[in-house]
Amino acid sequence: MRYRRRELLLAYFGEHHDGGCGNCDVCLDPPELYDGTIDAQKALSAVYRVGQRFGIGHVVDVLRGSASERIADLRHDELSVYGVGADHSKDEWTSIIRQLVHLGFLRQDIADYSTLKLTSAATPVLKGNVAVTLAKPKARIKHTPEPTKKRSKRQLAGVEIDDALFERLRELRRTIAAEKGVPAYTVFGDASLIDMTVRHPRTPEEFLEVHGVGMTKLKRYGEAFLAELSAGE
Repeated sequence: MRYRRRELLLAYFGEHHDGGCGNCDVCLDPPELYDGTIDAQKALSAVYRVGQRFGIGHVVDVLRGSASERIADLRHDELSVYGVGADHSKDEWTSIIRQLVHLGFLRQDIADYSTLKLTSAATPVLKGNVAVTLAKPKARIKHTPEPTKKRSKRQLAGVEIDDALFERLRELRRTIAAEKGVPAYTVFGDASLIDMTVRHPRTPEEFLEVHGVGMTKLKRYGEAFLAELSAGE
């Protein structure tokens, strides 16, 4: 992974490399690696769920739970993967997807407007049989003032939410996922939980207005989450 850039360039000219060049930014300041299996599964699932008919930008918007008109028109806000990647920035997801292309789990169909397609190597990753190591995107340095006091609410995905309620919803999500033997993000993504804390739905009709909630998820999880949302009132 560390020498992938130079390897691709040399391969293009019919040459090969014997190790790092020792001169480029990748060699001089190597990226931090992490177990990116879950992130890879989310990205690959998103590509599959949108029908392998869209490019990086749209897939990233789906992962981050964008409220764009295009996503609403396509009803991609009803997909199970909608908003499951709200914890990552647009740049981070773009980096992750590009790495998956370089690693051979995805390919960009240049002849079809650079739409993303799954390769055969993606199947073992989606099934949890193959671990994926990724490089952490280098964060942009931001200077923010130190917090003066602890707050009962926090900013998440650009929205101020009730921290205690959000954690209760996350715990409910973990419990349901464990009972069903599925990854937590397939129950609801963070974007959906955030929207629940903002909208605070009280009826099934109001619950359907939450990002990422369709009739299927309403029937599966609506009763449990509505009960949790009304607890403590």
